[in-house]
Formats: sequence, C-alpha cells, structure tokens
Amino acid sequence: QVQLEESGGGLVQPGGSLRLSCAASGSITSVNIMGWYRQTPGKEREFVARISYGGSASYADPARGRFTISRDNAKDTMSLQIDSLKFEDTAVYYCYLDTGSRRYWGQGTQVTVSS
Repeated sequence: QVQLEESGGGLVQPGGSLRLSCAASGSITSVNIMGWYRQTPGKEREFVARISYGGSASYADPARGRFTISRDNAKDTMSLQIDSLKFEDTAVYYCYLDTGSRRYWGQGTQVTVSS
C-alpha cells in the first residue's frame, strides 16, 4: 500500500504563485510515475502533469509554461510549482503515484484563485 498526502493549497490572487507538495509513504517501488490531476465541481478530473522516476516530465496544454513538476526520490516527495495563476486554475488538485499495476491517489488539496 502507498499513502499520498498533498499540501500547499490555498487562496491566492490572480498572477500569484503556489507550490503544491505530495509526500508518499508505504511500499514505494522505484519504478513509478507521479503526477497531478485537478478537478472542479461538475467536471471530470483532468490531467495536469506527470514525472517519471528518472525526472522526465510532461504537461497538459493548459499547464505548459506556467506549471513545473519536480520530485525528490530520496524523500519520496513531488512538487508542483504554479506561477501566473489564473481564475481557471481553481480546482482540487490530486497527486497520484502509478506503479504500472496500480494507481494511488491523495485526498486532494484545494487551490482557489480569487481577487
């Protein structure tokens, strides 16, 4: 079993920045991909970004250029830096860890962009 815990969400003004973190614990294998999805009420959860164990990152189009994903394998943590926040970035952000045979999810952290 793997447990994931997000942190770093909150209320931020448009144009501001936020750094989300995800800490993994439990039976973590070295071959895994970690990433983020986000969800707003009434909509499906949408992919934001992911990063391989080796550090290869990929982003959804809305995240490219403003979001930066990173991870620290020694600490089993992952981060998502979000810059130039927009109203439409408001969502619950979920981190995940994919072992190839199973995907684990965190409980989510709320990001609200409001003036």
